[in-house]
Amino acid sequence: MREIPIHELEAAINFWRNRSPSTGDELSLCKEASALSKPYAQSIVQRESSIPPGWLDASARAAWEAYERVKNSMPE
Repeated sequence: MREIPIHELEAAINFWRNRSPSTGDELSLCKEASALSKPYAQSIVQRESSIPPGWLDASARAAWEAYERVKNSMPE
């Protein structure tokens, strides 16, 4: 897996947020957006423009891979 540009990671988070909006009084993120938000925050703090795949835990990797499958199947 190639490095993930931060703007793509942000797009994936927004994809999941649009697909499954925040819920409850606390407006919790869905599990996919939440999983991706951790490496996204880490990249912001460390001022990285992309992240290595190793920064993704199992749930973030699953959310990223599902996003990539959907994105790659959409006509341009």
